[in-house]
Amino acid sequence: MAPFALDQREIWRGAPLAVARPASTEEVAEVVRECASAGVAVVPQGGNTGLCGGSVPDDSGRQVVLSLSRMNRIRELDARNFTLTAEAGCILADVQSAAQAEGMLFPLSLAAEGTCQIGGNLATNAGGTAVLRYGNTRDLVLGVEVVLADGQVWNGLRRLRKDNTGYKLAHLFMGSEGTLGIITAAVLKLFPRPREMHTSLIAVRDPDAALSLLERLRSASGDAVTTFEYINGPSLALAVDWVEGNRNPFDEAHDHYVLAEISGGSETGQLRSAMEEALAAAFETGEVLDAVIAESSTQANALWALRETIPQAQKRASASIKHDVSVPVSRVPEILARGSAMMREELDDVVVVAFGHLGDGNIHFNANAPPGGDAQPFLDASERIHARMYELVSELDGSFSAEHGIGQLKRDQMQQYRPAVELDMMRRIKVALDPQGILNPGKVV
Repeated sequence: MAPFALDQREIWRGAPLAVARPASTEEVAEVVRECASAGVAVVPQGGNTGLCGGSVPDDSGRQVVLSLSRMNRIRELDARNFTLTAEAGCILADVQSAAQAEGMLFPLSLAAEGTCQIGGNLATNAGGTAVLRYGNTRDLVLGVEVVLADGQVWNGLRRLRKDNTGYKLAHLFMGSEGTLGIITAAVLKLFPRPREMHTSLIAVRDPDAALSLLERLRSASGDAVTTFEYINGPSLALAVDWVEGNRNPFDEAHDHYVLAEISGGSETGQLRSAMEEALAAAFETGEVLDAVIAESSTQANALWALRETIPQAQKRASASIKHDVSVPVSRVPEILARGSAMMREELDDVVVVAFGHLGDGNIHFNANAPPGGDAQPFLDASERIHARMYELVSELDGSFSAEHGIGQLKRDQMQQYRPAVELDMMRRIKVALDPQGILNPGKVV
């Protein structure tokens, strides 16, 4: 049971009473019914790739982990309806591949896509790199199948794009982290597979210039920007210095970078021209300092590696303090400036590691200790740094949790930063759907 009792960051370790691995919705329902009858809590678990401890049991020895990993069938792909119905245990990369085999696209993409499961993606409303174009996970779902806290099965696997019949119940379970019901399958939206795609790494003058470039790219391409990622200078330097095979394509280092990708359904070359047009205009105004456009998929993958390996590089370099925050896109430059100043004020020789999804306002705003030094004084400041960062985010009308969820990690912040009436509504919904409190207790609310 050990792999099911420990999160991937090795922060939370539980002691499950048992691990159940059902292979069908009926078996999930049977497990839940038995646990409800015995008053035993159920902790749903997908790929266990979360970062907030949401899928780990406590240490009481009285909670059953329910792994969805054996429920990994793709039940149907309806090409004319542009939908795919997948069970919760399907690996995200397998869902992407199934769509691709039919010349289609399932656009959810994140670093853990080779191991995370679609049920967990839904339960946490995962974000990823394509939110700017396609939205969060809940925006990619038409219907779900859910096992409720008493073992009843709700078959909400509707493939309709228009169904105006009361409350949108499916949305209740997306982002609930298994506290309201256990998602066992979902109808996912598919899209035409892009035939033209261009990836560029761009050195920009500052974050404000990056936002201006985003506006130019969206306008020039007919809003075909799929990805617009911000990377500050120290983040890219970490990826180059600590991950073998990475290299900076520019002759000199810069303070601010953007990884941009545009895609479309034709092969006319118009998107390449649109990207070049936007970059040329930004060069003229001094917003862009340098840029490289990938000429092959190999080059594009190399540029993407600079972004995707930053967390890996952080871990190898030194201890870190991490935040997953969001603000309105227009206020990203402000949080980058004020947040960086705060960290430098609080921590000597701090390495400010700020990167993430600039196009949707989600920044992974981290701090690394100086490599080779004593990390303990740095880590001792964690709570103080968290508090100041979350106060700043709140002041800028943002969120202390953008895409990683709440789990166990951020329950205190929920009490502090969410309005009382909002928390009361959440608790009422929880009590209504799970009166015994057996579904993933201690998480979210």
